[in-house]
Amino acid sequence: MAALSAWFWNERFWLPHNVTWADLENPAPGVEYPKAGHLFTALPLALGIFVVRILFERFIASPCARSLHIHQGVGRRAQPNAVLEKVFTSITKNPDSRHLDGLSKQLDWEVRKVQRWFRHRRNQDKPSTHTKFCESMWRFTFYLCIFTYGFQFLWQSPWMWDTRHCWYGYPYQAMTSGLYHYYVTELAFYWSLMFSQFTDIKRKDFLIMFIHHLATVSLISFSYVNNMARVGSLVLCVHDASDFLLEAAKMANYAKYQRLCDFLFIVFSVAFFITRLVIYPIWVLNSTMFESWAIVGPYPSWWLFNVLLLVLQVLHIIWSYLIARIAIKAILRGKVGHKESSAVRNYLFCLKKISNSSYYNDYKVSLHKAPLYHQRQLEPLIQSRME
Repeated sequence: MAALSAWFWNERFWLPHNVTWADLENPAPGVEYPKAGHLFTALPLALGIFVVRILFERFIASPCARSLHIHQGVGRRAQPNAVLEKVFTSITKNPDSRHLDGLSKQLDWEVRKVQRWFRHRRNQDKPSTHTKFCESMWRFTFYLCIFTYGFQFLWQSPWMWDTRHCWYGYPYQAMTSGLYHYYVTELAFYWSLMFSQFTDIKRKDFLIMFIHHLATVSLISFSYVNNMARVGSLVLCVHDASDFLLEAAKMANYAKYQRLCDFLFIVFSVAFFITRLVIYPIWVLNSTMFESWAIVGPYPSWWLFNVLLLVLQVLHIIWSYLIARIAIKAILRGKVGHKESSAVRNYLFCLKKISNSSYYNDYKVSLHKAPLYHQRQLEPLIQSRME
């Protein structure tokens, strides 16, 4: 274990040239440098955030949902059937024609009845609109609060106004209490999202979201241990700036305030484009790649950190293209349709924010309510649900 630890914490990887871990062990009185052990504080804090989320959703978000007539509806449940349940849990949730024919003969059911059972069983595992509204309201509240705190903290920090202060004196930069609380709270929140995945209704994007949360936790932890928390705080603030707007748009969608949903989504789109395609590369990447090179110089973990930030920028470009398609359709047609929201599903998966169209969740939907350009796609689904 000692050899593995020595290999992992190799100074030549983590620190600039001519700097050792010993140099950081004895700071001046009243000065504290980041240490890996500090990150363990995030684990009990994550548990606390998870408990707060449960209380918030039960006593605040749920009454708000009911006041907006979003009730905890109980959908049609599949009748108990051991044979079909075994197929559903062990083989496939979407049986093909071969499986359907075999099950039809085995149970002496019509194929259409078997199909209906699987449809009801799949819907059974989907979270209700009430549940999704409560989850979005919790995330909206957290994102808004943490963005407000982070922005106020950075407003008083010199590196917000001159990003070269992210690198002056590096790595001998003191960890202030405000920066520590900002970083650890963000880290704890993403730990809590990982915890909640195992207690929430399991969704089909479970693995994608788990990988996303794990990558976020790893990047936050990496930048903290490497004492790149100053520039890391800029990255966090840039990303938090638009997240609460998306959650607000989703709440409006669940409450069926479609015009408000469209407006908020367009505002979110503009904020996303400005923060991810303008501020992030000009403000953050310019500092991490060029200013740090001139002031500190490159070293192995510096290269890794910048590669990760560049990968993030590539994702920003892809997501921006997909979001732009929705925003343009919302402006031109006055409604964010399901077809377009599906096109941006990858982005919503990565940000844990999937917004489903009400057309597909309402058993009473009829063709004349759908936009003309969706009628052909909706017709088979509606007919099958009306049976």
